Amino acid sequence: MKLSYAVLASALFISACSDAPQAPTTRIDQLQQASPPPEMVVKPDFAKYEIVDEKKRAFVAFLKPGVDYINGLIEKARVRLTQLSDTASPTKDDLAFLAKVAELFNLPLPESGADKAWFDEALKRVDIIPSDLVLSQAAKESGWGTSRFAREGNNYFGQWCYTSGCGMVPSARSQGKTHEVAAFKDAYQSVRAYFLNVNRNKAYSSLRDIRADLRKQGKPITGVALSNGLGSYSERGQAYVDEVQGMIRYNEKYWSQG
Repeated sequence: MKLSYAVLASALFISACSDAPQAPTTRIDQLQQASPPPEMVVKPDFAKYEIVDEKKRAFVAFLKPGVDYINGLIEKARVRLTQLSDTASPTKDDLAFLAKVAELFNLPLPESGADKAWFDEALKRVDIIPSDLVLSQAAKESGWGTSRFAREGNNYFGQWCYTSGCGMVPSARSQGKTHEVAAFKDAYQSVRAYFLNVNRNKAYSSLRDIRADLRKQGKPITGVALSNGLGSYSERGQAYVDEVQGMIRYNEKYWSQG
């Protein structure tokens, strides 16, 4: 199975960190297509839900298809990467695939080509993020879809950008700060930007190390375990991590819904 470049290559990487890598420049029409992503354009008005249980179920029903879709693409990409790590003579198509992975996940290829060290790091980055963690962060950052940034900018994860006009100016922005809260065409773009952020930003390298260790030990990759690597996601550090973990556990019945 081949990585769907069409889905990942167009994802703008937007991070709250000032050292965010450059967004991929490959055009979608130059890449091979995959099955269409889920429709996530018309979003519910989550603020109108009076019953909390119904609002949470609607929120998960809206976002989870996009999360599952991207995780599926990443799993297929991991299979191909693993196969190529044992291939002595990659084809032209294989080399093109590796080049796209290198670009998308901010991992330049060595001049001599992909080696063991490169594949090891690539497999750390090209990996799934449990849906309970993704959805818990989305719920926390967007107030279960009711925040201004979710409603007006389809931003469910609090992603920042640094170019004037790239998003919405937060009302609480301190004097002298220039960041904006990124605006997306639809919720799906916000989800896929989140995946690239967590999977390639050096601020979350500890999360990727935790995930890689779990794989080596043959243990399940859980949202609670990976959340320990999100201390840099918020200025609140460990308090933020504790709250995300609490949300994962408290709302478990929603994360597992179909």
